[in-house]
Amino acid sequence: MSHKNDTQLHVAMYPWFAMGHITSFLRIGNKLAERGHKISLFLPPKTQLRFKSKNHFPKLITFITITLPPVDGLQLEAETTNDVSAESWPLLVRAMDLTRDTTEAHLIDLKPDFVFYDFLCYWLPGLGRKHGIKSMYYLTALLVRAAYMLDITMDLVSGQPISNDKATNPLPSFPSPFIKMRAHEFHPMFLNVDFGGGMTFIERLGIALRECDVIGVKSCKEMEGAYCDYIQNNYGKPVLTAGPVIPDPQVNKLDEWVDQWLAGFETGEVIYCAFGSQCTLDHPKFQELLLGLEHTGRPFLAALKPPRGYETIESALPEGFTEQTKGRGIVYGGWVQQQLILQHPSIGCFITHCGAGSLSEAMVNKCQLVLIPSTGDQFINARMMSYELKVGVEVDKREEDGFYTREAVQKAIAMAMDEESEVGIKVRVNHTRWREFILKDGVEDSYITSFIQSLQQLLE
Repeated sequence: MSHKNDTQLHVAMYPWFAMGHITSFLRIGNKLAERGHKISLFLPPKTQLRFKSKNHFPKLITFITITLPPVDGLQLEAETTNDVSAESWPLLVRAMDLTRDTTEAHLIDLKPDFVFYDFLCYWLPGLGRKHGIKSMYYLTALLVRAAYMLDITMDLVSGQPISNDKATNPLPSFPSPFIKMRAHEFHPMFLNVDFGGGMTFIERLGIALRECDVIGVKSCKEMEGAYCDYIQNNYGKPVLTAGPVIPDPQVNKLDEWVDQWLAGFETGEVIYCAFGSQCTLDHPKFQELLLGLEHTGRPFLAALKPPRGYETIESALPEGFTEQTKGRGIVYGGWVQQQLILQHPSIGCFITHCGAGSLSEAMVNKCQLVLIPSTGDQFINARMMSYELKVGVEVDKREEDGFYTREAVQKAIAMAMDEESEVGIKVRVNHTRWREFILKDGVEDSYITSFIQSLQQLLE
């Protein structure tokens, strides 16, 4: 039986319950629904309310309620990583594992063609096969991360543990010698600590990658074609690229206090620094970052969570910092409208933790990129941006522990923003080239059309 291009697909989606991951799944859901396809997105009840306004096709995108069962040590009202510390993520993972029977009941009732799942729900492909549903591991990170992780998890197939040495050395045939993680960049939680259900993070990830029918990714072959070919050739996994999946235009206006403050500066003058909803810095790194911003002499807006061990931003600031930066610096601990801030003409530089969502938003704007990855795939993303695409400057860190100084932060910002800097010129030219490609008429539409056709062909 042949599926025509206009055959409606029904896709169930179960993301990792983190705001950036849910956002990424809903973005591809909106792109599919825009073309008439049906989406069933599994979300906890309170979290559904937070994403209601981002569902642009409520007649086609339905939020399916998944209530997390109680787990010892996990606060009862917790639904996402926003609600718990990073140390409690394994408890959240365990709670998601316990939704397996409920999820199966929903899948039986919904009868979707596909289930898109995230890296922790390694058990979803098995449920899919049981009920005749194709499974897609939908990557919220760059494709290079999947290639790297597949490489370092291959030993798990034969029951060999993953050591730091193996983790930092992908196979010789890996497409880039520059894309690698240093030993200190692997949090113990990833390699050898129970990440829920008696499995490590890396074990879950390896099974999730190997068990799926197909890998999907928000990426373009022009950017990551080598990694697409690498996965397909070495692991026999079809890889479907969905294109840039450009963030939907914001209908909201920038909050008045932010807009008025930014309006007081020249075009491209302000540094914006934000590390996402999950990243909590250690206090020494928090202070070095802010002192680096202070020493630039430039205006800045930093949206950061209080560092570990501190209840408020104010209590964690360096001594005298508020007086030294008065009138030109804001450190804000609440949620900000990042997409709208990045679009503001006064923003000239974006210091980012290299989360995939933040990088997507940055790539379609004109600000220079300074990269300070914090955990996991962010290090891979940073190397991709700095070494492969050459669109950003990564802050230098100590080799043994990853600590960075205020001088290193200041230096990276200067390299990126100085119009006469050789590095700054190079990354500005490359960023402009990729931005123009991503936003070029027809690029995204062509990718989404091809993505849908490939899904339909998998059902034949």
